[in-house]
Amino acid sequence: MAAEIQIRECATIKEFDACIKLQRDVFGLPDLEISPRRHLIVSRQAGGWTLGAFVEDRLVGFVHHLVAIQAGEIAGYSHMMAVAVDYQNKGLGAQLKWAQRERALSEGRKFIKWTWEPMRARNAHFNLNRLGAIVEGYAENFYGTDFSLGRTAQNESGGGIDSDRVFASWHLRGDRVAELAEGRQPRSLGVPACTISIPADWMALLRDDLSLARRELLRVRQEFTQAFASGLVCAGFDRAATEPRYLLYSHSQMAA
Repeated sequence: MAAEIQIRECATIKEFDACIKLQRDVFGLPDLEISPRRHLIVSRQAGGWTLGAFVEDRLVGFVHHLVAIQAGEIAGYSHMMAVAVDYQNKGLGAQLKWAQRERALSEGRKFIKWTWEPMRARNAHFNLNRLGAIVEGYAENFYGTDFSLGRTAQNESGGGIDSDRVFASWHLRGDRVAELAEGRQPRSLGVPACTISIPADWMALLRDDLSLARRELLRVRQEFTQAFASGLVCAGFDRAATEPRYLLYSHSQMAA
């Protein structure tokens, strides 16, 4: 019988250190990019929190939540989520996000924001289709150039790539989010006003042809920027194996 997963707030030095280790194991980040123990402790003192998923005494996932201001109201910013490799693709990420929503709602919050890489189809599907977040903003090279990619077979110059991000807006009491939280499928938004395709296998493209990956990122950046300038909202994702694509809608479609 599989051990039960318990989701609760991380509060001890040992638990925060387990979050640091999980970051290293899951993301493979250098220490410069790791959120350190002091960051987790100070953010908790300032009103944020870290929810951990535990199997007995082992931390197998966490989500780190910061206090933020949105349109003059106290809101949340979801800085990071990590799930241990042997617990991925088992629904634990969704459990953590829904637990984050419940905790935020209990504190009277209505909104949580976070970012993800626009070229990651799996993240796009999870955030847009499973959680009901929407996207209305795009940031160019948000964290600075990522130089961790190393050299590729087709690009011996090596170098990095810009860390572009899209911003997830999670309206915690919105109809789509509430329906998904209850396990129901929201209504269809109809035919999208436009779509933005991304490479089918971004990691393979980064590995095999960094120059083409850079050009693709610039294309996606431009298309998102133009779509948002036209007043469109990204509220869905098509996970088609050959051409995954973002689905963007007009405000009238969102409100219908």
